[in-house]
Amino acid sequence: MPEVTPLPVKKSTPASSSKPADKQPADGLAQELGRYQDWRIALSEALLDYQNWVEQQAPMDGEQDLRIYELIESLKSDKLTIALVAEYSRGKSELLNAIFFSDTRQRLLPASAGRTTMCPTELRYDEKDGACVRLLPIETRKTELTIAEYRRTPIHWNTIHLVRPNSAEELRDALKEITRTKKVHVRDAQELGLYDQRKTRRTGDPAPENDMLDIPVWRHAIINFPHPLLKQGLVILDTPGLNALGLEPELTLSMLPSAHVLIFVLAAEIGVSQTDLEVWNNHVPKAQRNSHLVVLNKIDTMWDELEPDSVITDNIAKQVETVAKTLQLDRRQVLPASAQKALIGRIKGDRNLVEKSGIESLENRLASELIPSRHQIVRDRIVHEVSSRIETSRALLQSRLGSTDRQLTQLREMRGKDRDTIQQLVAKVRAEKQKYDREVEGSQMTRALLKERANVLLSFMSLKSFDELIARTRQDMSDSWTTRGLKSAMETFFRGSAERMVKVAEEATHIRRTVEKIYLRLHTEYGMVKINPIPLSLSAMLIMFKRLESKADDFRNSPVTVMTEQHYVVQKFFITLVSQARQLFHDSNELSKNWFKAVVSPVYQQIQEHKDAIEKNFSVLKRIQENMDTLGDQLAELEETRRDIETQLTTTSKLLERLHQPL
Repeated sequence: MPEVTPLPVKKSTPASSSKPADKQPADGLAQELGRYQDWRIALSEALLDYQNWVEQQAPMDGEQDLRIYELIESLKSDKLTIALVAEYSRGKSELLNAIFFSDTRQRLLPASAGRTTMCPTELRYDEKDGACVRLLPIETRKTELTIAEYRRTPIHWNTIHLVRPNSAEELRDALKEITRTKKVHVRDAQELGLYDQRKTRRTGDPAPENDMLDIPVWRHAIINFPHPLLKQGLVILDTPGLNALGLEPELTLSMLPSAHVLIFVLAAEIGVSQTDLEVWNNHVPKAQRNSHLVVLNKIDTMWDELEPDSVITDNIAKQVETVAKTLQLDRRQVLPASAQKALIGRIKGDRNLVEKSGIESLENRLASELIPSRHQIVRDRIVHEVSSRIETSRALLQSRLGSTDRQLTQLREMRGKDRDTIQQLVAKVRAEKQKYDREVEGSQMTRALLKERANVLLSFMSLKSFDELIARTRQDMSDSWTTRGLKSAMETFFRGSAERMVKVAEEATHIRRTVEKIYLRLHTEYGMVKINPIPLSLSAMLIMFKRLESKADDFRNSPVTVMTEQHYVVQKFFITLVSQARQLFHDSNELSKNWFKAVVSPVYQQIQEHKDAIEKNFSVLKRIQENMDTLGDQLAELEETRRDIETQLTTTSKLLERLHQPL
């Protein structure tokens, strides 16, 4: 599709000029994001130094080098997502204006009465895309591609480029585009899955006038804007109301559960309405509700100048209690606020109004909920993997140090010995070398066996095999239009997925036990350092599969789904669900491959290093046998080697210290 030309831009006026893009808003969230960004940068530098250190020791194999590069890139592109969910007219857009964009000194996002966000909208910043607003046409709902898949095909998006990236006025004008609707015939709306005639009859809603109705122009919007918080990796997902949530399964099954913090917005004067409760029950992930925040917005509607402050405070507290009880939450998860008064207070510099609005309490909670949880996830994913590699390198260095010390002791004891004694020592080392050569030959057979077991392990995670399961499930769902039939098909799908992962876990346990036996024998017979191979843990993936299955059940059984045309539900539900499941399988496959290499590679590296040490020792002894005068030179060379190994051990200690640096 052709790109949209930039919208006309209003000239800035002194009263509405925005602050420089790099100036940070002075709140707890910005400070915590800054600390988190500094930690990520420091971790990236530690990973790069680790990569350089490994390359200095020995050339890295291509896959290991690529893995470190992937980890560094994942840190650079790491995002923190806050999702906002609410029914229409609860003040989501104004809340965003107050928390994130008050530094622009104006109302950046449209926040008028009624429906302002017509499609899911992401606010983020990726430097490679430049400042722009990207819009996915509503017509893409006719295809089987998910929004996630469309992200990889920019040609399908309409783009409004921002000529002045730091201009809040230009962005505000461009954002009006996300509120656009258009009139279409009911047949077109039905084809897009946006209208269900049966539901209209069942609910008694009036039929569309002249068979025409309004639908959103866009399916999804991405606002790429160089705001300081967005540049630090923050992503804000603003969702439309109940109807749009029900019609885009990807929101409920993928986008919202993937958010690191979800804010559910209510209006103080309404509390929890029936439609609010529908949004909460049908579209807010149940498994994560203990980490969600509920904002009771518009508390300024309860500020009564004829009542004392104590009465107003009590009334707001009672409303908070009622909301918490209705949603079955801890009262501390419900935060009263006035987004509008917070925005006004910040624009006008009214400190008392900002404090009264309650916005700072919300920001502090966001900082305390968002940053530590994400920090822990990144630590578990990256620091654990790399530190395990460094610990293995340390074990190999310790083994090398022990071998060097033994050689040094041997050579020192040779001082003053006659040639016959040295000749006996050479014969002894020759016999040891011949024995170990047979060990190396045997290890090749073990290596082939382990590789065979790895192929079995990875066959269970084969995407080809998984795609066959997907095809069978799709056929079963298409052939069965009853709720029971759909449920049966999905149960078969998840059972097949779980069985594959269980088989992988069993095979990984077998491989690990085999490797443990090898390490034990090398330790017992040759005195090598005993390395404890880490287990393959797919528990996180299994938990995610279970959550996916739970979300699938919730979505399939929700009233919104039941009232939507069956064929459209099957199509969108299946596409969204399988897309996520397949990604989980792909990730599990990569995790299994990386685990196998991490477990097996040190075995062969240790065997080869010991072989090299024996051969070097044999060569040294032969030279000394031929010329006793070289003994001093050989001792000096080994002592230099020992100092180098100790230096490497110090380097690994410092790398581990940097990796485990706290936030």
